[in-house]
Amino acid sequence: MITTAVAILFLLVLSAFFSGSETALTATSRPLMHELERRGNVRAGTVNRLIDNRQRLIGTILLGNNLVNILASALATNLMIQLFGDSGVAYATLGMTLLVLIFAEVLPKTYALTHTQSMALAVAPVMRAVVAVLGPFSIVIEALVQLTMKVFGTDTRRDHTAATTLAELRGAIEMHTRASEEEESEKDARQERAMLRSVLDLGDVEVSAIMVHRHSVSSIDADLPNEEIVNQVLASPYTRIPLWRERADNIVGVLHAKALLRAVKAHQDDLSRLDLMAVAADPWFIPDTTRLLDQLQAFRARREHFALVVDEYGTLQGVVTLEDILEEIVGDISDEHDIAVPGVVAQADGSYQIAGEVTLRDLNRQFDWGLPDEDAATVAGLVLNEARTIPQPGQVFLFHGFRFEVLKRQRNRITSLKVTPPAADGTPSTRN
Repeated sequence: MITTAVAILFLLVLSAFFSGSETALTATSRPLMHELERRGNVRAGTVNRLIDNRQRLIGTILLGNNLVNILASALATNLMIQLFGDSGVAYATLGMTLLVLIFAEVLPKTYALTHTQSMALAVAPVMRAVVAVLGPFSIVIEALVQLTMKVFGTDTRRDHTAATTLAELRGAIEMHTRASEEEESEKDARQERAMLRSVLDLGDVEVSAIMVHRHSVSSIDADLPNEEIVNQVLASPYTRIPLWRERADNIVGVLHAKALLRAVKAHQDDLSRLDLMAVAADPWFIPDTTRLLDQLQAFRARREHFALVVDEYGTLQGVVTLEDILEEIVGDISDEHDIAVPGVVAQADGSYQIAGEVTLRDLNRQFDWGLPDEDAATVAGLVLNEARTIPQPGQVFLFHGFRFEVLKRQRNRITSLKVTPPAADGTPSTRN
């Protein structure tokens, strides 16, 4: 009897090992294990090899776990029958259920969930040997499972696509950064979350969503006297300035302030002899549907920082710079030459007075809002798109839980709005 009891105890330990190993190896962080393997951790490499064939790993663990549980239950039943007769079956069933549930399932899996990485590294060598021994049996079981699923018409292909992977990554970012808000300031956590999201968005967002609209582009008439052009360049806070002829959207060149200063120095005695078009660079036009990631790579390949955005008809829409794309990732980058343009002003009642040309992506980044930016790039564009009309000053709209009040309109352009975000509990705002 003592031998049987010791055997049952040993089988319960094996069952706990299989249960804990299953939880640790399936819940472990693959990125962390890949990084540990890259640094030379042999056990991390073993974990990665086991996870690479996850289906066989799970099959082996389940096979081993069921074998030891069934054997332990059979031995316990035999022991209880010897001690208590036929009623021993009930005692064995109750006793083994409690022992397996507490000590072979809940306890090891709870420990594995709280010590996932360390336990995965610890059990990896043993599990590699177990998979090697029980692997052939697991292969047969896998084949039977696949055959059974096909008989019932079940699709055995995994539904883990690139889209779901990206969605999982976005969810991980939200969970990580929101959890870190307990340890960091809310503002820092929000900025970190916005940066990580922006990196993922580079392949989806078009340059039209972040470009400087043509109405706000600073440009110079190339037919002006050279001295006047030089004065305008010196007065401008920008390094690169488009040159146009006949009409503002007919760009004929891009003048770089540094190249201009070199030319001015060479012709300082007589600026009239200066050929500005020879100094200016050829304009680089790109479609407004260009993705930010593609444009970033194009900037690097061409070693340029400035591009002119046109629509499908070739009409100038605006300009985009390398700094604009970098600001999409890290947030606003300001230097001593930047002009502080008032765009968002917080009000005492919790609302914001916002200029119509402020982009939705900037608002979402700054305040962690969720305003949709698929059909409109600016807050004014969002109101026009949702209202399906050109509103009058004083009109109020409720979209996506936000309250939008049109404050000013210049011709057909909304120039200023009062935006009230949802209340803290997520209910739509109705405040005046």
